[in-house]
Amino acid sequence: MTNEHELQLDLERQGIFLSTVNRFYNWGRRSSIWPMAFGLACCAIEMMAFGLSRYDVARFGAELFRASPRQADLMIVAGTVTKKMAPQVVRLYNQMAEPRYVISMGACATSGGPFRDGYNVLRGIDLLVPVDVYVPGCPPRPEALLHALITLQDQIDRQKLGRVRWYGEGVKPQTTDFPVPTFGAQGLEIDGRLVDPVGGLPLVSAYTSPEFGEMKSGRLEHPEIVRHFPIMDPTVELEHPLKARGVAPEIAADDLKRGEVGNAEA
Repeated sequence: MTNEHELQLDLERQGIFLSTVNRFYNWGRRSSIWPMAFGLACCAIEMMAFGLSRYDVARFGAELFRASPRQADLMIVAGTVTKKMAPQVVRLYNQMAEPRYVISMGACATSGGPFRDGYNVLRGIDLLVPVDVYVPGCPPRPEALLHALITLQDQIDRQKLGRVRWYGEGVKPQTTDFPVPTFGAQGLEIDGRLVDPVGGLPLVSAYTSPEFGEMKSGRLEHPEIVRHFPIMDPTVELEHPLKARGVAPEIAADDLKRGEVGNAEA
């Protein structure tokens, strides 16, 4: 392999360039990654800095932040994903054309971060869409996001036309839209089935990365813990996604302003 590489370098010095269709195809895609222009929380400030002249992301062909998912092929999930925002993120991802990629930027987008025990925070965007590259940190610096972009480019370089997820054979879940969750009486639902209860642990496993088939891993977070809903209960009725009637006992017990649990609107 080393001799072949040295031979190729020697030929290039003489003005002779040898390549393959795979290498040329991958070079074109890795050099024109267009991120989608949207942010969710404080990590979006670091993402904005990543696009400034100081870091010169134009060197990598990723300086064109697009306002439309139809023209973008990279979704940077920058910040906390609340259960109210999760359906919109999945809907935007479905509107992106293949090939499409996802970078989970920061601890919140990856696992919920410091808010993971909050009743309204999704414990990782990979519960709903597959992620190519994870960026740790709270918040990660622009250099970390730049490293994530380079890592994504390395993944693209290793792809082969007959094996990539949008051309290869076998099961291809990406050829259909990923299910968009909706608000139910006790949390996020997909096709009428509860997948992420308000205040509880997720009832579904995360997606594996696209390099490993972007399939459901089948591994639940903390399977030893009994799934329950510490916030919502049958006494709380959801009138619509933004308004509930009734007060859960857990809230009333910790609320010094309430003398008893009644049917007052919350």
